[in-house]
Amino acid sequence: MRRGAERATFWAGQTLKGSVVTDALVARPMATIMMMVFFSGLALDIAVPAAVLSAMASLKWLVENWPATNDLSFDHKAETA
Repeated sequence: MRRGAERATFWAGQTLKGSVVTDALVARPMATIMMMVFFSGLALDIAVPAAVLSAMASLKWLVENWPATNDLSFDHKAETA
């Protein structure tokens, strides 16, 4: 008789200790989503500043290595002639 009652409560969504099984069905996906949000935030916290610093370094290099208008090669040839 007791086994039949235990089976009935188990199939009704409760364990033998009386806690509802559906709590675990909700808690696990919520915990997984919370962890995904947390770690994606950490990844963006690293990736965005890295991309900005890379763009700044690239622009600095471009400005430093861009040829000035007076430094063109045909101007030097005209001076020697």
